[in-house]
Amino acid sequence: MDIPPLAGKIAALSLGALPVSYALNHVSALSHPLGVVLMSALILGLLFVAIYSLSRGEIYYDPLYAVFAVFAFTSVVDLLIALQEDGYAVGFMEFYTKEVCARAALGPGALWAAAWGVLLLTAPAGAQRGRKKVVHVLEGESGSVVVQTAPGQVVSHRGGTIVLPCRYHYEAAAHGHDGVRLKWTKVVDPLAFADVFVALGPQHRAFGSYRGRAELQGDGPGDASLVLRNVTLQDYGRYECEVTNELEDDTGMVKLDLEGVVFPYHPRGGRYKLTFMEAQRACAEQDGILASAEQLHAAWRDGLDWCNAGWLRDGSVQYPVSQPREPCGGLGGAGSAGAGGGASGGVRNYGYRHNAEERYDAFCFTSNLPGRVFFLKPLRPVPFSGAARACAARGAAVAKVGQLFAAWKLQLLDRCTAGWLADGSARYPIVNPRARCGGRRPGVRSLGFPDATRRLFGVYCYRAPGAPDPAPGGWGWGWAGGGGWAGGARDPAAWTPLRV
Repeated sequence: MDIPPLAGKIAALSLGALPVSYALNHVSALSHPLGVVLMSALILGLLFVAIYSLSRGEIYYDPLYAVFAVFAFTSVVDLLIALQEDGYAVGFMEFYTKEVCARAALGPGALWAAAWGVLLLTAPAGAQRGRKKVVHVLEGESGSVVVQTAPGQVVSHRGGTIVLPCRYHYEAAAHGHDGVRLKWTKVVDPLAFADVFVALGPQHRAFGSYRGRAELQGDGPGDASLVLRNVTLQDYGRYECEVTNELEDDTGMVKLDLEGVVFPYHPRGGRYKLTFMEAQRACAEQDGILASAEQLHAAWRDGLDWCNAGWLRDGSVQYPVSQPREPCGGLGGAGSAGAGGGASGGVRNYGYRHNAEERYDAFCFTSNLPGRVFFLKPLRPVPFSGAARACAARGAAVAKVGQLFAAWKLQLLDRCTAGWLADGSARYPIVNPRARCGGRRPGVRSLGFPDATRRLFGVYCYRAPGAPDPAPGGWGWGWAGGGGWAGGARDPAAWTPLRV
């Protein structure tokens, strides 16, 4: 019968007590109790180093493993002491049985009980310092697979690379790793899952949008962690790691969160015009996704205050209020239901609504931008109909609302000049509030949806990474020739390059 690797190492370690005891018996310094104490401390340190080296990090996942290992060693020492006292062994622990016990009144196991106590304290402390966020799968005595998920979540951003941690451990002698089936799925609804990645031995397969982006980390036997590259907004959510061994299986959850910003949105048609499906499309058109309840609550804690209810990704309708007031759920009491509700504000919650009939605004979420948002101010202002052409002349496109919010929050874009955005709205980002820039709080100011033929602004453009700038010297587009703007028609065909 094959001995499991770790069990074999423990057995070898415990048998090491024989030469250690024999060597100690011939050290004359051990005739004094102080010598015993000092030598015991040295042995304890060497023993812990040996256990850690043999386990190769197993102590991080199961601190009691170290206690079991030291018990295996000290059990052999206690056995030698007993055999020495009964006359069945000679030359091993004579210094202990004949002199030390008489002088120091130490029981046969007191010294090694102290070693066990120290390891009980040091092993969990080491585990806390070295703890990783993992799904740790352990095989019990019954052969069943048990999944345990570490608390917390992993955090990334759009375009980043993240590892969804998942580990399993069992004796490979009894079960080959090639027979283990690893499956990753994403929770899309409480009872609905989408396949992400499946591995059975050397056969690996990714599904859907995860093709070419997902692969196993493969950091040694027992590692089922999934590496996800070029993270997208749609990757946000909970993932299930399933490990199947023959007929036994179990699962653990890993939550992937994204760094980003939540922003309220409604289209040109006005407030409370969106069904749930229309809210999903509206967020996608503005470079975002519907925010989750957790993301909205986090935004409220960061100071988001918005007195219009909007859809969230779970089908509920909520809105955050940082400064309580009567038109926004009241000043407290019955009208302030929701997370953190009350006189100090909170997230007001309408609950789950009929997503095909009822209409509200939307709370969208977006993350890090791979490109750059910049403000383009031609020599003369441009109407909305000319915004796309002005940006195209700089190798860019008119920025979307989500892109402007991401540039404000994550790239600290600060500009006290309103400009057109892709949905026809006019907005500007303020990082450092000042008197003439819309109030005393940072944020993205909105001027609504001005008349595209009369209200003329600059434009916020977005240039994708790697896109060249056709006018690096600062050229834009406009009309040459001057003239008054009030009521004056302008023919786009007459546009010429102008210095900006």
